[in-house]
Amino acid sequence: MRVAVDQDKCCGAGNCVLLAPEVFDQREDDGIVALLDERPPERLHGAVREAADVCPAGAIRLSETS
Repeated sequence: MRVAVDQDKCCGAGNCVLLAPEVFDQREDDGIVALLDERPPERLHGAVREAADVCPAGAIRLSETS
């Protein structure tokens, strides 16, 4: 899995950080998403998918890789 975020779309809700704190963080100054791991380990894939699903701004994109 490869993760990408669109910081221009992010509204700073923070759901992604709550669901997958090893993969997502928020910038100190404005709360916008910061991607910590663009290729998270398989054990985190479920949480990352959920974070993408619940993102109110649709700022998280996932692609499957082999």
